[in-house]
Amino acid sequence: MKRTNSESQHQYGSDNYSRRSFLVTAGGAVLGSSILGFASSGSWLAADVLESDGEKLIKPAGKTAFAQPGKEYNILDYGAIEGGTTLNTEAIQITINEASRNGGGRVVIPEGKFLTGTIELKSNVHLYLEENSTLLGSTHPDNYYSLEMPGRPETPKKDDNSQLALLVAFKADDISITGKGTIDGQGRTLALTIDSLHHSGERIDEDYRYERMRPSPLVRPKLIRFSMCETVAFKGVTFKNPANWGLSFELCTNLLLDNLVIKNLAYWNNDGIDVTDSRDVTITNCDVNAADDGICLKSYYPGYYNDSIYIANNTIRSSASAVKFGTASYGGFRNIVIENIKVYDTYRSAIALESVDGGFIENIKVSNILAENTGNAIFIRLGHRGGEKPGVVRNIRISDVKVEVPFIRPDINYELRALEVRVHHNPFPASIVGIPGHFVQDIELENIQITYPGRASKGKAYMPLNRLKQVPEKTGEYPEFSMFGELPSWGFYVRHAKGISMRNITLSLEDKDFRPAFVFDDVVGIDLDQINLPKEKKTNQIILKDVSGFKLNPLNENLVKTVE
Repeated sequence: MKRTNSESQHQYGSDNYSRRSFLVTAGGAVLGSSILGFASSGSWLAADVLESDGEKLIKPAGKTAFAQPGKEYNILDYGAIEGGTTLNTEAIQITINEASRNGGGRVVIPEGKFLTGTIELKSNVHLYLEENSTLLGSTHPDNYYSLEMPGRPETPKKDDNSQLALLVAFKADDISITGKGTIDGQGRTLALTIDSLHHSGERIDEDYRYERMRPSPLVRPKLIRFSMCETVAFKGVTFKNPANWGLSFELCTNLLLDNLVIKNLAYWNNDGIDVTDSRDVTITNCDVNAADDGICLKSYYPGYYNDSIYIANNTIRSSASAVKFGTASYGGFRNIVIENIKVYDTYRSAIALESVDGGFIENIKVSNILAENTGNAIFIRLGHRGGEKPGVVRNIRISDVKVEVPFIRPDINYELRALEVRVHHNPFPASIVGIPGHFVQDIELENIQITYPGRASKGKAYMPLNRLKQVPEKTGEYPEFSMFGELPSWGFYVRHAKGISMRNITLSLEDKDFRPAFVFDDVVGIDLDQINLPKEKKTNQIILKDVSGFKLNPLNENLVKTVE
């Protein structure tokens, strides 16, 4: 029986996950740096079971959509014209429709440039781009349309997720985009055309962002928008220059993205890959360069969530965050493995885990992260911007991470950069922050190396230890590593948390910083083991306020200071 999306997703609260179930799920241990994946409720589709150090590990496998391409259909045979100036939307769609009517097959984009508007991919149809072929997105908004999607669940968040895209699919099964060609959205020209038409009064954008002088995301097309699809594969293709997000998938099952080049630098909101409330997802061997978040997991639909996701062996450059969960977080994120990620020239966080809309984040394993010239190492946040009640953030293990934080903003070479932080501040520490009465829980950090620039100045910004209560809560704000403004520590800031374990943590400074290395505020249960700090940082480097259950190994009382 074919599993429907509604059957494969679960209401939050239906599974009673504990710390024990994270460490051993479905008989498979998830200990050690070589972990490849989880066995979740429902398990990976056709998962491979491997052996490592006597433990069973689960790696996502499952069938791939491009395994059986079938009969070939060349778009030239259906009237497509090469050259990049003739609109080929109708010819390409006719080709896809013909393949679909005949039970499926491979639709070939041959060498050359082919201009098109919105194309709908259908079940059992596999789009293949030959080497030196390019699908060019039209630069006029009239050539894009939103696909009717009956039966899709409602989301309370409707302000940023455009329904427009160059390639769309809805409830399609067994589809793929593969080959060695390119899909180019020509997004800057398209976005500027949309902007001009708004100001001329020809196409009014009701949500135009006057404060930022650009059209809203809702009227700018993405490159890809697939919804409620099953068994989807992307492999080998180059995607670039959308007017909005790049590759967007929601409520999908059994999704494989492998060996992709993504260059999204044309305009604002140029996320690389966005995955929303999907399960059994593999993202591997991709090179992502995005003028917004690199790989971003989102949850727009209450009662649905992301489950069983494997992200590995990717290189990411981002003018926002490299790998991020949130900010849309109405359902949740569960059973996710992230490993072997190289991050560089990234403005915000290497890893950002954020739940602010009532959703959960749990059973997350992150390992082997190398981040160079990156503004923030780790940001974990539980807030309450939306949803009936705050969500939960728990059972997160992060290990084998090396990050170099610069003094100047690391995205300086981006043409389109993130907004400057609008408060005076010194370099920001890594942060783990909940809200009063709702703790971030059971966070393990092991083998973490972070090099900070130092050069903090009391003249620029100063948050003394006797005023820790003045660090704002910002419970309902957009989550970001810089959201609290100046912070009182240079290495880690932990607030409203329970069950914090840090082992083999090495923090370095390139220059002096007057602040302590750690501040723990309203924390229950802290286990620190092998904390390595600069030689000159001998005293009062671990600040405790409203803390219970504190352990430090080896014990060095000179490092610890308790404040009221």
